[in-house]
Amino acid sequence: MSETILVTGAAGQLGQRVIHHLIETYKVAPGKIVAATRSPERLVALANRGVVTRKADFDDAADLEKAFAGVDRLLIISTDALDTPGKRLGQHKAAVAAAVKADVKHIAYTSMPAPDNSLVTFAPDHLGTENTIKASGIAYTIIRDAWYHDNYLHSMPHNLQGGKWYSATGDGKVSTISRDDCALAIAATLASGTSESAAYTLTGTVSLTNRQIAAIVSEAAGKPLEVVDVNDEQLGQGMRGAGLPGFIADMLVSADANIRAGNFDIVTGDFTKLTGKQPQPLKDFFVAHKAALTAAGGATH
Repeated sequence: MSETILVTGAAGQLGQRVIHHLIETYKVAPGKIVAATRSPERLVALANRGVVTRKADFDDAADLEKAFAGVDRLLIISTDALDTPGKRLGQHKAAVAAAVKADVKHIAYTSMPAPDNSLVTFAPDHLGTENTIKASGIAYTIIRDAWYHDNYLHSMPHNLQGGKWYSATGDGKVSTISRDDCALAIAATLASGTSESAAYTLTGTVSLTNRQIAAIVSEAAGKPLEVVDVNDEQLGQGMRGAGLPGFIADMLVSADANIRAGNFDIVTGDFTKLTGKQPQPLKDFFVAHKAALTAAGGATH
């Protein structure tokens, strides 16, 4: 494939895995991959493998246009600017505008399931970005990643230590998928050379309630875990009391509310359609990460 692929957020966990799968799984020549990030000095290992590295600052429109020059296919990984409402959407709009100026042929974007029907605090960022990309006139692939298995590794070690998981999801169900599986499917779309516009939602094969998830965690870790039902206010207070920043607590409470409302109860076959594989089940993920789950001292990042 002669196309040049640029990955933003290349120093982040998802970006690193996408580039890994482009090279290792889909055999894209490293010289055809551009890894972009605000701090290119963090990309030395990729540069040593022959990957082109560039600076891309989402708060600098001219910088983005320069970074995207000569690129055929652009992956915009959603930024982590969640502390200021509207900031992330502004960054994404700047990236799309720069892509238009740089004459990029295809934009891929990492979104979330059903952003038009969501209680999650950052859903408007994703919906607004999707609409901006669609209005740009550039062919696109939108990849809506479900909640990561990996997200549970932040809270479950602490929950297992105390034997209690405080949850506001009620009887709602959620289908989760590993970050690495999302990276594999994203890399598949980037390497495919498609000129069609499409949207995919990457999920696991089943939707689970909090009690079903607790049972899976408990079995994998070899420790009991009881779900304690709380309301949104109690959950938010508990998270703030544990030292989480307000915007993170609000985001996590909104995610529980979204599950409770049934808005994350989505299962698709899109992962298999894109990769030809089955996604890693939550149980297998927890077994593989048992050391992190049972680590002393609580949360692991």
